[in-house]
This record gives sequence, C-alpha cells and structure tokens, in this order.
Amino acid sequence: MRSGDGPGASPPQTQGSLRLVLGDQISDGRLSSLRDLDPRRDVVLLAEVMSEASYVRHHKQKFALVFSGMRQFADRLRDQGAVVRYVRLDDPANTHSLNGEVLRALEDQPFGRVVVTEPGEWRLVQAFDELAHVAAVPVEMRPDDRFICSRAEFEAWANDGRGELRMEFFYRLMRRKTGLLMDGDKPTGGRWNFDAENRKRLPKGKAIPPRHMIEPNGLTRQVMGEMAARFPDNFGTMEGFNFPTNPQEAEAALDHFITRHLPEFGDWQDFMKSGEPWMWHAHISAGMNLGLIDPLDACRRAEAEYRAGRAPVNAVEGFVRQILGWREYVRGVYWLKGPDYRTTNALQADRRLPWSYWSAETRMACVADVVAVTRDHAYAHHIQRLMVTGNLAMLLGVHPDEINDWYMVVYADAYEWVELPNTHGMATFADGGVMSSKPYAGSGAYINRMSDYCGGCAYDVKDRLGDNACPFNALYWDFLIRNRARLGANPRMSIPYAAVDRMGADDVEAIGRKAESLKEKLGATRR
Repeated sequence: MRSGDGPGASPPQTQGSLRLVLGDQISDGRLSSLRDLDPRRDVVLLAEVMSEASYVRHHKQKFALVFSGMRQFADRLRDQGAVVRYVRLDDPANTHSLNGEVLRALEDQPFGRVVVTEPGEWRLVQAFDELAHVAAVPVEMRPDDRFICSRAEFEAWANDGRGELRMEFFYRLMRRKTGLLMDGDKPTGGRWNFDAENRKRLPKGKAIPPRHMIEPNGLTRQVMGEMAARFPDNFGTMEGFNFPTNPQEAEAALDHFITRHLPEFGDWQDFMKSGEPWMWHAHISAGMNLGLIDPLDACRRAEAEYRAGRAPVNAVEGFVRQILGWREYVRGVYWLKGPDYRTTNALQADRRLPWSYWSAETRMACVADVVAVTRDHAYAHHIQRLMVTGNLAMLLGVHPDEINDWYMVVYADAYEWVELPNTHGMATFADGGVMSSKPYAGSGAYINRMSDYCGGCAYDVKDRLGDNACPFNALYWDFLIRNRARLGANPRMSIPYAAVDRMGADDVEAIGRKAESLKEKLGATRR
C-alpha cells in the first residue's frame, strides 16, 4: 500500500479508480485522494457505516454533523460531474464497515486501484492495511495535506536532538515557516506568545456579542430526525445543533467570528461564565476538523484583521496559536507516539468516571454547567474541558480509558488524533509529561479566578476540609501529596510542594481522609 508524505502520484491507470472519502474529509478542492479525479472513469465512494457510528457511542449531534456533511458533499461532487456511490446507513445491502463497502464496490465494478486520503486515526490505518491484503487491486493511501505541518516534518522536528516536545518551540517553527505574525525574522509585537494577556476576568455587566446561530438546513433536519430515531439512547440532545455542514455555513460562522468576536477574543478566551457556552470563541473546530474550513486560511484572515488595525495582537496571536500551534502540534504528537500512546497511565489512576459527567447532576456548579453545555451543544470551550472536567478527572484519579472515552463520545469535534493528546497528555497528565511540563492541576481558587461559577455554587470555594468545602480544594492537595514521588522533583511544581511542606502531619492526614470521602461521594469508585 502506497503511503507516507510523498506526492502520492501513481502511473496512469488503464481502469478507473475507486476513491474512498471518509466522513471527516469533505473538503472541496483540497483532498489529496480526489486531486486527479477523472469523472469519466472514476467513482467516489462515501459510506455511512455502523462500524464508524458505533465504535464509540457518539453524541447525537455528531451523527447529524457528519452524515449531513457527507450527503451534501456527495451532492456537490455530483453537481461537478463526478460519479458518486453513496451508501446510507439504512441501505439494506450496507455491510456496515468501510472495508466491506470498498470490497462490495470492487465486486460490482472493475477498478484499477483504490485511492484514499490518510485517515486521522490509527485504527483506520490498520484497517486499510488489512484491506490492502485482501483487495484484488492496489490500495493507495495518500497523505492528508490539508494540515499545515506534514507528519514527516513534525517527526523531523521532534527527532532533532531535543529532549522535550514542547508546543511553544514547534509553534515558533510554524510561525517562521508560514510567515504568520512575523515582521521579518521577528515575531509581531516583539513576543511569540501573548498568553499572559489572555487570562482576564470578565468585568461585571460586560456584554458578550450575539452568537451567529446556524439554522439547520432541510437536509440536516432530515438527518437529525433519522439519527434521533436510530440512536435514541445516545448522549445529548439534537435541539441545540449549531454546526456548519457545508462550506457556505462554515464561511458564515468564520466570518462572524472574525468580524464580531475576534477583536475581544484575546482578553477573555480563558474565562468561563455560567449559561454562556461560546463567549468570544470561534466555535469553528467541528467544521475545521470535518474539512470545511482551511486552517491556514483562517489564520491568515485573522492576521489580516490585525494588519488592518481591526483586532489587537493578543487576540489574533491567541487565535493563531490555537490552530497553527496547538492543533498542528497535537496531531504531530498523535502520529509520532503511535497506537500504544493511549495505554500509558503515568499517575496510576484507577477510578471510575463519576455519573455526573453524563447526568450533570451535581452540586458543583462548574461541573453541572459544563456537562449541561456539553449535553446540549456537543461543545465546551478549551478551559472548560481542561480545567473543569479534565482537571477534576485527574484529581479524582479517573482511569485514562474512562476519561478518554468520555471526551470522544461527547464532543462533535472529537477525532482521536486531536482528542487523545489533549485529554491523555494535557488534561490528565496520563502520558507522564510528553505533552506538558507539569500537570494542569488546579484548586477551587483557579475556578473562582477564571469564572463566575463559585458565586452561585452550593460549595464554599474558600473552605478546604469543612462539610461544605469545595471538592476541588482537598482533591488538589491530596493529588499533590499522593503523587509526590512522581512530581516532587519537577521544578515547575516547587511552589505548591513548598506549601505542602509547610503542612503538619495532621493536616496531611485530614486532607487524605477528606479526599477519599469525596471520591466515594462523587462516584469515583475504584475499578
């Protein structure tokens, strides 16, 4: 099977090609597997299959997003003269696997080869390796060059004698490569990173600009109805659907963010406010991960706003860093580390995920809000994911498999290449420091500083051990105490461990008892 980061060119075919397009590859004019499409001889295959619909129990809105996007992409290809073989989930002949649908198509019509763009998950690479052994024709896997950094380029950077894979240094490489926010060989504004200016507390009474809401089109509504009926017990609701499913909707969402939200995005991108799911965030990750938004184009458009004086550098740099830096970086780590990456458990976490992650039934105001937003919109912004649900899971000692699976289920923008490094590495430190130099652990003080949750919470954020104390507090200190042998030598942990050293033996024992009680009370029982 042809694969890798080369151009993917093949000799001329005497027969046509079967070109398989996956659900997150609906990119008009940018997909490597369709770049040399010959509409006179080739057939494009898109298939809704149960193996992809059920390998995790996706949020209901994920089905509507992906399947509506696929059906509309097929229609656009047909309008351009392509021959499309589209297999719906309810097709009686559906084999319900991608490989099965490829083999069925090969039985129905002679082709000289199968062409597919590299998938975003190891399990599908392995599946297509198996296909190559049983298919009667060659299977050609082409690189997914919709990303800014190729897999080979990232691997070369990672193996260039460096001891640590820090995103900040990779980000600088990408800035130089693309010229984004560069003034000659210097970073625009004199600094590479304006993260310190992205952590402001939202002033009381500050108005949040109205959000552009995407009204589901007719086809999307049809798919929403079909999927709600087929998967009634899956997590989430359909009513809050607000995702782009075609290029026009994606452009409208991106344009609204650039013109209305970007100028103030930098100041409050880390703040969390009850009942406000989107704040100043772009809410374009699902459309981008589906293939509807070109990441480099989005970054260049944001930069143009700065150059035109319509957005400050801290806002534009913060947005560019999320895409050019973080998004490209996590993909690189995913492919670099391989399928065994998810099996690591550096902190030996062994607890179950609390039921409140599904029900939103908890007295913890922050958790209740984030889970409710996730249920209703298949979305939460990055600090809600990192410092509420991720932080709590890490402090409770939730096993990596359980929290990784939860993030894959509940978010519409989740594919393993982006979800796993973010959850396993960044949110829970299960990889032992591959992705970050320290755990992103925080007590109630962080939640209180970066949200308005604590003011209306049933728990007291300033109390550590009382009956009504914020659970984050005892759990945070217990996390540090339990993991002293693993984390104590980390220089970035010196300040909190100095605080631990000032505690008396009675305090340490009381924290341990309180934390154990909280784990049982919150439902984080041992597996």
